[in-house]
Amino acid sequence: MRLRGRKGIRENLEQQQDLVVLDPREYKGRWSEVFGNDHPIHVELGMGKGKFISGMSVKYPESNFVGMDMYDELIRRGSEKVRNHWQEQYQTEPESVRLALGNIESIEEFFAPGEIQRIYLNFSDPWPKKKHGRRRLTHPRFLEKYCTLLNDEGEIHFKTDSRDLFQFSLNAFAASGLQMRNISLSLHGEGINEEHVMTEYETKFVGQGMPIYRCEVVIGESALKRYHEHKMDEF
Repeated sequence: MRLRGRKGIRENLEQQQDLVVLDPREYKGRWSEVFGNDHPIHVELGMGKGKFISGMSVKYPESNFVGMDMYDELIRRGSEKVRNHWQEQYQTEPESVRLALGNIESIEEFFAPGEIQRIYLNFSDPWPKKKHGRRRLTHPRFLEKYCTLLNDEGEIHFKTDSRDLFQFSLNAFAASGLQMRNISLSLHGEGINEEHVMTEYETKFVGQGMPIYRCEVVIGESALKRYHEHKMDEF
């Protein structure tokens, strides 16, 4: 992916220490200190231009959100979007969201085991060639890392427009022994699902009439226990 950004992007990011984290390794195991509270930490891996993470942070201020991407320009664009959303909604600077510059390959260097409550994977690169399968963010080698970093309430929420990636991911979740729920083959098939905050790609694809595939993966012991108790109550 190639991005044409403005000059002085790094200088811009360095001046946003209240929002931007340029070296997330510094805060491994200490993200609660970054936010100044012990609220649950939700992380979007591959945040793109920041529409989703900014929208979620405004809609659910009782949780802390970290948007992560490896491109300076996307972090810059995301920072503008986050600040605009918070000004529109609360007339204040963002409090419960941070944007972190980092490569997801090294996610275990950025967060400590059990430090995250939820991971969002939104429209990740499908890497369609079979030989690139290990690069997909739902490959078992990534799932193993996520399972370590998620806490007792841990979940993965996954959305994509790629049927092939969705099929691959469902198989990967199953092969890893993970419990899935709320599997949807057309999230907005009956009209925009207002319950869900949409990404830039999602808005575009839905406008083109394309199906959005989504599922949730239950990881943490407490979350799993609650899921199974709920299922038993249905009978």
